[in-house]
Amino acid sequence: MGTDVNAVEPSRGGILSLTGQQWLIVFMVQLSNMLFNMTITLANLVLPQMRGTLSATQDEISWVITLNLVATAIATPMTAWLAGRLGWRKMMLVTVGGFTFASLLCGLATSLETLILARVMQGAFGAPIAPLGQAILLATFPRHLQPFALVMWGVGSVFGPVVGPILGAMATEAWNWRAAFFMIVPPGIATLVCIWFALKEHTTAKALRLDWIGFIALAIALVCAQLVLDRGQRMDWFDSTEIVICTLVGALAFWVFVVHCLTSKDPFLDPRILLDRNFAVGTLIAFVIGVLSFTSLVLFPTLLHDLRGYPEDVISVLISARGLGNWTAFLFITQLTRIAPRFAIGAGLAIQAAAGFWMSQFDINVTHSAVFWSHYLMGLGNSVAFTPMTVMAFSTLPREKITEGAAIFTMMRNFGSSLFISLSVLVLIRTSSISYAELAEFVTAYRPIFSDPAFPAMWNPEAAEGLMRLSREVQRQANMIGYINAFTMMAAVAAVAIPLAVCLRKTSYR
Repeated sequence: MGTDVNAVEPSRGGILSLTGQQWLIVFMVQLSNMLFNMTITLANLVLPQMRGTLSATQDEISWVITLNLVATAIATPMTAWLAGRLGWRKMMLVTVGGFTFASLLCGLATSLETLILARVMQGAFGAPIAPLGQAILLATFPRHLQPFALVMWGVGSVFGPVVGPILGAMATEAWNWRAAFFMIVPPGIATLVCIWFALKEHTTAKALRLDWIGFIALAIALVCAQLVLDRGQRMDWFDSTEIVICTLVGALAFWVFVVHCLTSKDPFLDPRILLDRNFAVGTLIAFVIGVLSFTSLVLFPTLLHDLRGYPEDVISVLISARGLGNWTAFLFITQLTRIAPRFAIGAGLAIQAAAGFWMSQFDINVTHSAVFWSHYLMGLGNSVAFTPMTVMAFSTLPREKITEGAAIFTMMRNFGSSLFISLSVLVLIRTSSISYAELAEFVTAYRPIFSDPAFPAMWNPEAAEGLMRLSREVQRQANMIGYINAFTMMAAVAAVAIPLAVCLRKTSYR
């Protein structure tokens, strides 16, 4: 996809040896990646306002999120084929331009149908941004500078979901939910200008054939998986005909995809790429990091708002500590990746496990400080693990397979996020209900504590108002138990994944 100069390993040198065009490529990839990742958490922030403006039900407005994820899931595996057909420059112009225009349409939408269509466009056009940007950096930078390039790429990847809600909350408060989408447009246009100049030498395209059977089978499998994960809880899982049908169709489509990939001479995604040990193990770790990336960002806003009564601006500031942790890691992770990449991956996963375990010890009176510093640790661990993991995953992959590998890598990371968010919500809701039933058994007017003079009168179970308040408090405590169980599960996943770092084959980056 690039020019021949990219296939030549440049002479060794530090970051000061980078050309102006290489710095422009870094900035372009970083900015586009940040814009796409901002919208991941931004839409969830303004969902209640959109629901009110468009007079939609909870189930109707949920399609704004669901179909965006579906479009992203379908478009991500297409990255390698589209990049080959269009070339890097044209591909980036199309994907960022389409994403920016779709963001504008989201802000202009006057009906639910229009908004959903715009969100589908936003997901479809935005999906290739992350894997293509990653592939461009890996292919255009010498190996000893790839850790630095990926750290810069990671700024957008991890900072976007954190800064998005903060800027979105400010824009929404100043005007309305439409401003949250409009604010994407100016930097999107600036990114297009950067792409035009940064990739001016990368216009090579190839007439590649698309394996339609493999693509359609994979697309159906991904769509069904996304629908099951996103709507399963609302539809009561396999008690719903919709979920049962989606599961059966998705399983059949995935079987067709696997069989076709193993028997076709030129499959849509080459399964032989997984024979590379570093890439296979790195992709598995990427799946785990996807699990850990957004779970706390999804759970904590509702925890702090519903159980603690925090306003949105305070919640955004507390959760932004994750971005501070990311930035801290950027100060040393490049050198650590060169010296001890496997140690860095294991340490990053261990830090995230520790942060998850800390969160699992919270109670209903959790403090600002605990929320802030636990998220700081989660962000620190994420960045410490991500850069060396990415570098090692692609270190032994042939250069011509990098774009295809980046698409698979990103697809698995996104699937990990979707899967675990759904599992966490399931654990939260189910265990909260069980805990409420168990706690309610102890709330009877015959317990001695209720006759104690020191017991708060507002919780008097013999009065209707007191009983209602007591029920609400029991529900709060039960919900907190549900959150704690979800955080415990998150910590366990991080801890179990630590030994995977040892399975990576050591390579040199010095």
